[in-house]
Amino acid sequence: MRRTWLAGVPLVGLILTGCSGSGSTPSGESHRTTVSASGTPSAAPTAAGAGWNAWTANYSAAGGRCEATAHQVVCRTGTGGLVGRSRSTGEVTWTVPPAGRGKDADLVVDSATERAVTSSGKALRAANLRTGKAAWTRPLADGSAFPVVIRVADGTVYVLETPTAGTKVITLAAFRASDGKALWDRKVAVDPYGDMAAFGGRVYTTDGTKVTARDARTGATVATTPKGVECSYLISGGKHLVCTGSPISAGDVFPPLQRLDPDTLRPMKTAEDTGDKPERGVISSDGVLVLYEANAEDSSAGSWNAYDLVHPKRLWSYDDTTEEGELAGDRFLTFTPRNDAAVRDRVISIDLRAGPKGTGDAAPHLSPRYSQARGGEYPRLAVPGGDPGHVLVQAGTHRSLRSIPLP
Repeated sequence: MRRTWLAGVPLVGLILTGCSGSGSTPSGESHRTTVSASGTPSAAPTAAGAGWNAWTANYSAAGGRCEATAHQVVCRTGTGGLVGRSRSTGEVTWTVPPAGRGKDADLVVDSATERAVTSSGKALRAANLRTGKAAWTRPLADGSAFPVVIRVADGTVYVLETPTAGTKVITLAAFRASDGKALWDRKVAVDPYGDMAAFGGRVYTTDGTKVTARDARTGATVATTPKGVECSYLISGGKHLVCTGSPISAGDVFPPLQRLDPDTLRPMKTAEDTGDKPERGVISSDGVLVLYEANAEDSSAGSWNAYDLVHPKRLWSYDDTTEEGELAGDRFLTFTPRNDAAVRDRVISIDLRAGPKGTGDAAPHLSPRYSQARGGEYPRLAVPGGDPGHVLVQAGTHRSLRSIPLP
C-alpha cells in the first residue's frame, strides 16, 4: 500500500492516554455504512483522467453519511436521495432526488455492481454509479418505519427490516443488485441491532443469542450456533466472523469475544478480550480485529484493541475518545484523542500488527491538524477502494467533507 508522509516525521513509540467524550454521528444515526470494493470498478461520472486530490467541500443540513469508491464520493441526502461527488474536486457531479418519507437506512456502495443502495421508509432505492441515475426502486415487505440494515455481497443486496414495537419476527430479503429483482425473502426471528454479515455464499444474523447462517441463494437455514454460545452482535471482515457483546447493552457485563467457524458456526479458539463494553470493530482480510472497547460506566473512556484472530492473542492497545475507525490496507485509521493537546485534531495511521509502538516503516503516522477532525465536529472516515492515497473526513457539526492525503 502506498503511504504518504505528511508534515513532519513518523511517530516512533507513540503512546496516547486520556479519555473524554465518545464519538457520534453527523445526524445521530445508529446504523453503520459500508463499501464493497470487490471486482474491477468502472470509471464513474467524473472528469476524465482526474484522480484523487486534496479538497474541502460543504454538504447540506439534509445530507447523511458519505462513502467513497476508487472513483468517486457518494452521499445520502435524506429520504432515499443520493449524490455523487468528484474525487478530484469534491464538486457534485450527479444527483438522485429524494423520494417519499421515512427514516434513512444504511448506505451501501458496491463498486463491483456499480450501485449505491439506501432506503427511505417503505422503499429500497439504488443509483447507478456509472450514469449517476436512479437504477431501481423496490418496496419493502413490511414498510419499516425505522432504518433497515443493508449489506451487499457477490452481486446481491440483503435487507433486514426493523420491527414495530414488540415484534420479533421480521423480514430478511435478497435482491439482485444490478436491477433490484427480488430473489427471496424469509420471516425470521432476528435482532436487527445485532447487525448482519454476508460473505462466502452465506448470510448471518443473530437473534441476540443464537447465530443463524442462511444460504445466500435461497435463504434456507444451513447452520446455527451450538448451545452455550452467546452472540449479541456480529462483526465480519474478509472470511472472519466474530461475536461480541451488544454496543447498545445497558449492562456492565458482556459475553466474551468469540470467533466462529463460518461454515459450522462452532466456536473457535479466541483471544481474551478486555472485559470492557465492545462498541465497534473492523476485521482485516488476514484476520486482525481492531475493536473499540469502552468503560461501561463511563463511555467517554475507551481504547482500540487489536486481536489476532488466527493466532489468538491481543496485539496492542490505543487509548482514544472515538469509535470512528477504518482499515486502509495494512493500516488502521482513526482520529487522535480529543483530550491530548499535543496530537488532537488529526488522523492517525497505525500498523495493524506493530501498533502505536511500531518503528521504522511500521511506525504510526499523523496527518496535519484539520478543523474537520476536531472532536466537536463528530468526524467520520471513509476510505476509498483501490490505492488512491487519500482518505475522506466527514465533519458532522459544520457539515463539511475533506479529502486528505493518507497518513
